[in-house]
Amino acid sequence: MQTILVPETGASLAPEVAEKHTITLTINGVQHRLELAPWTSLLDALREYLHLTGTKKGCDHGQCGACTVLVDGKRINACLTLAVMKDGAEITTIEGLTAENGLHPLQTAFIEHDAFQCGYCTPGQICSAVGLMNEGRVKTVDDIRELMSGNICRCGAYPNIVDAIQEVMQIPPKA
Repeated sequence: MQTILVPETGASLAPEVAEKHTITLTINGVQHRLELAPWTSLLDALREYLHLTGTKKGCDHGQCGACTVLVDGKRINACLTLAVMKDGAEITTIEGLTAENGLHPLQTAFIEHDAFQCGYCTPGQICSAVGLMNEGRVKTVDDIRELMSGNICRCGAYPNIVDAIQEVMQIPPKA
């Protein structure tokens, strides 16, 4: 660390080093205690400190949805959330979305409907769809489209993504 002296007074200006904060997060049912800098995003805590790389870093600006995870059952962009803000929270990532018999029904529907191509956005799409189902606001296929609009698929698999969600939610097709 470099110390800078102020010429007029001789006082030193040592760069401030932020204290790390100790937080506890329950991720996919497992409690983790982490010491993090206050500016560490939840996305970086998941990927860099806990090695849960299923959650993807896309734009890192909250515009693509690749980093969508569930916090206390609600979908959020992990890149826009500081980890220290979620101290004590229950977080579910794509790695935690398993059912008794293996895959979550949405994961199975994504496979059956070919709702992915490159797969990069898929974890965020699936977590967002689970959050959408938890919200209970969807009544139509148009609702699915609108409420999933924060998740970008650069490959253009949108119709298949909507079909997969529609099947799991058992929403009738648009007339």
